[in-house]
Amino acid sequence: MKKILILNTGGTIGMTRTDKGYMPDREYFRNALLNMDTMRAPGMPAWDFVETEELLDSSNMTVRDWNEIAGLLAKHYDAYDGFVVLHGTDTMAYTASALSFMLEGLAKPVILTGSQIPLCELRSDGYDNLISSMLVAAEGIANEVCIYFGGKLLRGNRSTKYSADGLLAFTSPNYPPLAEAGITINYNRKALLDSPREEFRLQLLEEVPIGVLKVFPGIQFDLFESIMTESLKGIVIETFGAGNIPAGGNALLPIIRRAFEHGSILTVCSQCPQGTVSLGTYETSSGLTAAGAVSGKDLTTEAAVAKLYYLFSKGFSKEEVKRLMEQDLRGEMRS
Repeated sequence: MKKILILNTGGTIGMTRTDKGYMPDREYFRNALLNMDTMRAPGMPAWDFVETEELLDSSNMTVRDWNEIAGLLAKHYDAYDGFVVLHGTDTMAYTASALSFMLEGLAKPVILTGSQIPLCELRSDGYDNLISSMLVAAEGIANEVCIYFGGKLLRGNRSTKYSADGLLAFTSPNYPPLAEAGITINYNRKALLDSPREEFRLQLLEEVPIGVLKVFPGIQFDLFESIMTESLKGIVIETFGAGNIPAGGNALLPIIRRAFEHGSILTVCSQCPQGTVSLGTYETSSGLTAAGAVSGKDLTTEAAVAKLYYLFSKGFSKEEVKRLMEQDLRGEMRS
């Protein structure tokens, strides 16, 4: 029998009602799992349950928490066939992206899931998300970091939160689902990552200063000059379309150039959920490359942020970080 580790980090799925709104409830959720007949039904894998030191609303998730989650997965890696990580939806795509880089040489399923409605409520979507995630983790077909939600299995570092109140909370705008759950779980095997060549290894992340800047009509780039200094190691800029900035963006180019000379890496992503950045296609983007910016291609902002944390934590030089930001490492971008 396959054996799965359930790692609870918090989030809506394990919350109960309080006078202050929904909050994580360790005792309730642990008892709910133990008393759920489905969790012991024939065909279900064996499972154990652990929790992080603090159960969080995922909006409070930090790099330190990513390190704790990844550390627990690494600690138990050899003892289990797969892992289910229960997590809040708000930053689930960030955590999934981070884990995809941190868990080097991953050869087992790590499935992040949760719910939009707490398990304590009658219409909770948490039941199917949890049970299906455990079955996916036990099957050992998708040996990578994934998000399972609303009947779809998505690559973690290709995912982004799509809806705050719909049960289909996540989408993967530039990559097909890895599997879809109907009467059976149907895998898109061509979309899955190949087996890793290297041994499993954990890379913890350093709390590197990273910023995200979203371009908007009328933006005055000179207002951001004071923060785009050597203290910022990585900057993700969300541009229009295929990498375009307003004509007034000429004020941004010397700022980018100085930031790069100080060791900062500016990665250009698109505000459009679907599509890819192609610097130089339009005149309004051509100056970004000359100033030292790199193309994030079809990276999500979540994956771009996590990748910057990872590459700087590896101790690479700025030139190597810049090169690798445009290279596919974990299926996070088109090669």
